[in-house]
Amino acid sequence: MAQQETDDYDYVVVGGGTAGSVVASRLTEDPSVRVAVIEGGPSDVDRPEVLTLRRWLGLLGGDLDYDYPTTPQPRGNSHIRHSRARVLGGCSSHNTLISFKPLPSDWDEWAEAGAEGWDAASMDPYYDRLLNNIVPVDEKDRNAIARDFVEAAQEAVGVPRVEGFNKEPFHEGVGFFDLAYHPETNKRSSASVAYLHPFLDRPNLHLLLETWALRLETAGGRATGVHVRAEDGTETTVTAAREVIVCAGAVDTPRLLMLSGVGPKRDLEALGIPVVHDLPGVGENLLDHPESVIVWETHGPLPDNSAMDSDAGLFVRRDPAAKGPDLMFHFYQTPFTDNPERLGYEKPRYGVSMTPNIPKPKSRGRLYLTSADPAVKPALDFGYFTDEDDYDGRTLVDGIRIAREIARTEPLASWLKREVCPGPELTGDEELGEYARKVAHTVYHPAGTCRIGAGDDPLAVVGPDLTVRGLSGLRIADASVFPTIPAVNPMIGVFMVGEKCADLLTRTTPGDDA
Repeated sequence: MAQQETDDYDYVVVGGGTAGSVVASRLTEDPSVRVAVIEGGPSDVDRPEVLTLRRWLGLLGGDLDYDYPTTPQPRGNSHIRHSRARVLGGCSSHNTLISFKPLPSDWDEWAEAGAEGWDAASMDPYYDRLLNNIVPVDEKDRNAIARDFVEAAQEAVGVPRVEGFNKEPFHEGVGFFDLAYHPETNKRSSASVAYLHPFLDRPNLHLLLETWALRLETAGGRATGVHVRAEDGTETTVTAAREVIVCAGAVDTPRLLMLSGVGPKRDLEALGIPVVHDLPGVGENLLDHPESVIVWETHGPLPDNSAMDSDAGLFVRRDPAAKGPDLMFHFYQTPFTDNPERLGYEKPRYGVSMTPNIPKPKSRGRLYLTSADPAVKPALDFGYFTDEDDYDGRTLVDGIRIAREIARTEPLASWLKREVCPGPELTGDEELGEYARKVAHTVYHPAGTCRIGAGDDPLAVVGPDLTVRGLSGLRIADASVFPTIPAVNPMIGVFMVGEKCADLLTRTTPGDDA
C-alpha cells in the first residue's frame, strides 16, 4: 500500500455519526483547534434519499448500511440484521428520528451504577443545548388511522394522551412522537444537518470521508492517532496532539478497540492480536430494545400523509413500582411482515402493525471478534430472551394482549379487517410467547458495549469523564458507553452524550455560551 505523510490535528474524532458530529462541531467552535473527523461513508449533502425522512426504509440493507448479522439466538430470531449507517450523520441519517429526552430514571440509574455526574439533574441542561429541530409530528403528517390508534389506546388502556413527550417526564401515555425533522420539507434534522452542514466552511474542520479506521495508534499508554485507509486504498496515520475521541457506535467502537489490542486479553491472544491493554469489559453488556409485531389487514388503502410511517406510539407501566414505562408500542402504518413471512404468514396488500417493545430488557449479550482481519464483521450475540425469569418474553406476550384490546376498540376497530399474525387462533401464553420471540426484531438500538462505570467496576470501559480506563488521550462518546439502556428511543441520549463529551473536552458548563 502507498503510504502518505502523517496528518496532524489537535483532536481526531472517529465516526461522523450522531455523537461524532456533535463533538466535532463543538470543538471547532474554537478556531484555534484543528479537528479531523474520520467517517467510513460519504457525505449526505445533496442526497435526497438520505435527507428525506420518509425514505428511511429504503436505506436499510442498501449501500449505505453496514448491515451486521446476529449470531444464532436459541430463544429468539436468528435472522435479525442490525443496520448501522455508512454515511455522514450516522444512524441519525438512517433512522426515524424519534426524539425522546431520556427519562430522569434513566439517567439516575446510570449515576447509581457509578457514572458520577450523569444523574438527571446534571444531564438535563444538555438537552437544551441541542441544535436539532425537535418538534411534534406536524398536523399535516398525522394520518387518520394513527389519530384513531391514539384515541383507541386511550380508551382501551386508560392512559393519558400526551402532546409533546419531551415537555415533562412520563410513566405512561399515548400520542404522536416528537421528531427531529423539518415538517415543511420532510427533511431530517440529523446530527450532520444540524451540527455539520452549517459549519462545513470552517477551516479547522476536516472531514475525511470514505475513510476507514483500521486501528488506534498508541505509545507509552497514550493514544496518539488513528491508522486509516482511504477509499483509494492508501493508508496513513492521522495523529492527535491532544486526544482521540471514538464515536463509532456500539458495534464499531468496541470492534476498533479490540482490533487495536484494547480488550479482553484472552480473546485477543486467541486471534493473534497483540495485546496493548487488557480491558475485559470491551464488547460485554450488549443491549438492545427487542420488539415483536402484530399485523392487521385493513379494509383498504390508508391515507398517504405521514412523517415517516410510524408517527405515534404508546407507553404503559404495568408494574406500579417501575420507575418508568415497562412496555412500549410503535404504531406502523404499514404491514411489517418481514419476519412473520419466514413462518409462513402472508403480507396483506393493505395493513398496519403494532410492535410491543421492551423498554427495560433484562437480557444481556456480547460482541466479539472472530478474526484479526478488520474486514471481517464482528459477532453480535444479543442473548435475546435469555434472562433467567423470562421477563423479556413475558413482556411481549402482555404486549400482544394489550394490542388486541386496542384493535377491538373504536375508532381503530372499524379500520381493521382481520388479524393476520399471529392470528386470532393463537391465545395461550406459551404459543403467543413462541410466536413473539420467533418474529422478534430490533429497532436498531444497540448499546452498552464500552460501558461507563466507577473505578471499582471490573467491566467498566470508560470512567465518568469518558476516558478509557488505563489509557490516556482516548475517550469514547456514543451509545457504547450506556451502562443501561433508556426506556425510550435512545437517539437523543446519544446527542446528549456528545454534548457532554464536548463539554468535558472544552471545560465549559452547559449554561455557558462558549
